[in-house]
Amino acid sequence: MKDLTATEFLDKEDVTALIIAAKKRGKLTWESIAQGIAMSPVFTHSACMGMNAFPPDKAAALVALLDLPEEAAEVLSESPNKVFAQTVPTDPCIYRFYEVVGVYGPTLKALIHEKFGDGIMSAIDFDMTLDREPNPKGDRVKITMSGKYLGYNSW
Repeated sequence: MKDLTATEFLDKEDVTALIIAAKKRGKLTWESIAQGIAMSPVFTHSACMGMNAFPPDKAAALVALLDLPEEAAEVLSESPNKVFAQTVPTDPCIYRFYEVVGVYGPTLKALIHEKFGDGIMSAIDFDMTLDREPNPKGDRVKITMSGKYLGYNSW
């Protein structure tokens, strides 16, 4: 990794490393960081990992909150290059999401087509929340996703 004290040529990976270091140093949570810039924890984490772009004002707020180099704000506002490994991950938590899509993906597609017509759910005009839901059999992870419907003929 290059020297992260030389801030004139930061890229998204550099800024992600700086964010993670600041989070650890400050003993912060993603929830507290998101609250500090008035954004959702889901979007905040995704943008901090380089998978989304912050609006310029939110990038500046994050830079101030985490005491990052000023140049990081511009990088955080740049359009992402959403490239990720095409292999099935081995991390158990992430793997389970692949499993959910593998098992229920065709079902979700069929139900979307029945209810809306031939199209997809946007992952750009999209909201997601994650909550802890108490349950006598063991607490549940509750994930709510809401994406704009995009009919294939509307592209």
